[in-house]
Amino acid sequence: MKFRVAREVLAEAVAWTARSLPPRPSVPVLAGILLEVEGGQLAVSGFDYEVSARAEVDVQSTEAGRALVPGRLLAEITRALPPHPVDVVAEGARLAITCGNAKFSLPTLPVEDYPSLPSMPSTAGVVDSDAFAEAVGQVAVAAGRDDTLPMLTGVRLEIEDDLVTLAATDRYRLAVREFAWRPETPGLSAAVLVPARTLADAAKTLTSGPEVVLSLASGGSGEGILGMSGKDRRTTTRLLDAEFVKYRAIMPSESSSFATLPVGLFTDAAKRVALVAERGTPLRCEFTPGQVTLRAGGTDDEGQAEERCDVEFDGEPLTIGFNPTFLLDGLAAVHTDRARMDFTTALKPAVLSGVDEPSADDADNGRPAERAGSYRYLIMPVRLPG
Repeated sequence: MKFRVAREVLAEAVAWTARSLPPRPSVPVLAGILLEVEGGQLAVSGFDYEVSARAEVDVQSTEAGRALVPGRLLAEITRALPPHPVDVVAEGARLAITCGNAKFSLPTLPVEDYPSLPSMPSTAGVVDSDAFAEAVGQVAVAAGRDDTLPMLTGVRLEIEDDLVTLAATDRYRLAVREFAWRPETPGLSAAVLVPARTLADAAKTLTSGPEVVLSLASGGSGEGILGMSGKDRRTTTRLLDAEFVKYRAIMPSESSSFATLPVGLFTDAAKRVALVAERGTPLRCEFTPGQVTLRAGGTDDEGQAEERCDVEFDGEPLTIGFNPTFLLDGLAAVHTDRARMDFTTALKPAVLSGVDEPSADDADNGRPAERAGSYRYLIMPVRLPG
């Protein structure tokens, strides 16, 4: 194997593939990155039996071939190379890398022991890459991180014709986002559970092209795998075999009061007050017409903080407590200048959603224009002392 490639192109492809490498591989070859050259194209691949990643770049090749090299070391080397074309040559059990005056010689791993990457399932549909990245980021923040409860570490992906719904929960909050896409076949219906960390990472890094192609098996080859591909990159992940909670039954269908919050000002105030909130103690929110008072701390042996913020509030005065981290995560994921928070009682979940600028009709009835069907973030309240 012998080829020449631009340093930036090689470094980017290797770095992207190395992200999916396991930190503690079960067998040594899974720590490797597979380099394959054929017909003027280099494929850079990684696979650990759960997640696969493959990037393709154009190169000037004089000899086709393949080599398996230590992945993280290769990523560090290519990132540190000077800004010159890179020459790569595989000779026997070593890989030589030359770039300007820098030269490296790496040992190779036994390529014959490396597992074959899974084939991509059949194409299910296409979504705008920026919309997909935003939606996944909004929902994945609510996924659990306890691997002993696998159903809570995933994002539920539901497809009903031209509508995709994503949902995730860690039992203390629930995030749901809907968005439109273009299915390959009309009337497509599917529901799978995707590991949240893998989905979030893929959604953020498959943005080199305008669209992301989602691939799902409808039976037979590729069953139990979700494929995602963008321009010159593709990744697969094994699906979680677990039953997701019936989240629609958790989402309140009505509210007794609601507040319209200026997201930036309210977030800044919440961050300041939360500075004195000891681990596990709530942020106290006292809603009255025209304002909310945020409080934290209060005992003699800890700090205290209080700040008022102007909000629109419709309903009877309400005092409710939240985990400050969970509240701030939801505010950061709304992505609008104003947010609406709906309440039933101080001990039942509140629902945060984005609010668009009001139209003339909304101004007439005095209600904010809730963003139809886009993003909802349910957060469980914390019981306040006393």
